[in-house]
Amino acid sequence: MIEKFLVAHCSPTLANLKTANLFNFRYVSEDKLNYQIEKWNGELNPKGVTIAVLRIKSGDALIYVYREGKLEADLKRDGVEDFLTKMGYDDFTVNSAIQKLSNRFSFNDEFPHEIGLFLGYPLGDVKGFVENKGRASKCAGCWKVYDNECKTVKLFEKFKKCRAIYWRLFQNGTSITRLTVAA
Repeated sequence: MIEKFLVAHCSPTLANLKTANLFNFRYVSEDKLNYQIEKWNGELNPKGVTIAVLRIKSGDALIYVYREGKLEADLKRDGVEDFLTKMGYDDFTVNSAIQKLSNRFSFNDEFPHEIGLFLGYPLGDVKGFVENKGRASKCAGCWKVYDNECKTVKLFEKFKKCRAIYWRLFQNGTSITRLTVAA
């Protein structure tokens, strides 16, 4: 069942166009959820894709699908470490940063806005969102844009096209493993 969510929400990550994607998944039992995550990690890890659960709450799991190499590079971009330090991060290795993010989801009712950095959003857009409290963006697509509108709109179109192609291929029987581009 998680397969449809992977294609519908994570095609740009599977295609190696984007660092990561996120989706909510309603599960029947935690054991079955863990089995599915473990199974798909076995299939996708060799291609550079990892699936993690960031939060479990009332039968819903917040699933994070990411490319470790891309995330590692994103965490090293200019200004990211300073921004995350202000949010309480002190270790910028991929696993530690994800663990901190997961803790922030679990122990706060408010959505941690730095999630954008973990999804590959530009720092300028994440800062713009925080500073403007989600208002006054230049445009919106996969995220709200505060910086470099033209470039980002083209990227949104690329993601949209990718999702449509992947969905069509998946509906016609192409496996997720085959759809996933190796890093």
